[in-house]
Amino acid sequence: MIEIEGLSKAFGPVKAVQELHLTVSPGEIFCLVGPNGAGKTTTVKLLCGLLKPDEGRIRICGYDIQKEPVAARRCMGYIPDQPFVYERLTATEFLHFVGALYRMERREVEKRRRHLFRLLGLEEYASHLVADLSHGFRQRLLYATILMHDPQVMVVDEPLVGLDPYSIRLIKDLLRRKASEGTTVFLTTHILPVAEEIAHRIGVLHEGRLHAVGPLEELRRRAGMPAGSLEDVFLKLTGGRRDLEGRLGEEL
Repeated sequence: MIEIEGLSKAFGPVKAVQELHLTVSPGEIFCLVGPNGAGKTTTVKLLCGLLKPDEGRIRICGYDIQKEPVAARRCMGYIPDQPFVYERLTATEFLHFVGALYRMERREVEKRRRHLFRLLGLEEYASHLVADLSHGFRQRLLYATILMHDPQVMVVDEPLVGLDPYSIRLIKDLLRRKASEGTTVFLTTHILPVAEEIAHRIGVLHEGRLHAVGPLEELRRRAGMPAGSLEDVFLKLTGGRRDLEGRLGEEL
């Protein structure tokens, strides 16, 4: 599980994350949404120990990410919004490289690789260089890498950007399946219909603060919109609706 207490991070005068409190339970898909610059990616980097908070504490599977980073990362899988891959390795070699990082036995890595390649439709690309894979198949390969060690927590920054409809459906079904197996899934996304469709709870981040969190029905009540879509609720809670009306009211 993920436990965040009083998390804050500033870059000079810019308060990227402010006093964030949040718990995400095993088996839950949690989606963090917010406008550009809201602090979503900063929050994710803090979760994964890539940034040090100014205040607050994060525990992953009970481990403090600052005090016990190795133990915390062993139970976590992470895909950033702009992932780095070794393009001159084949897809199989890349999976074996990742397995070695987790000190897995080579036989177990190959067993997991075969299973994950079947699951993600990568079998015919096993010997292809990563450089030769399309964006969609690279993304599938990245999901294979974070699933290699069967993590208890998955953190994914923008999970569906640039994917075709088939890949989107595949990844959504995969995330649902992992949650049903007890995995904690933490996502950020700009694609609000995706959050509306798959998330058990949604957090609305704006100017570094968590303005609302809960199932869509609860967010609707908070926004005073009993039947609104997540897009309508999001715009109401972040002030974007007033901004749009003001801008569209101007002459072109």
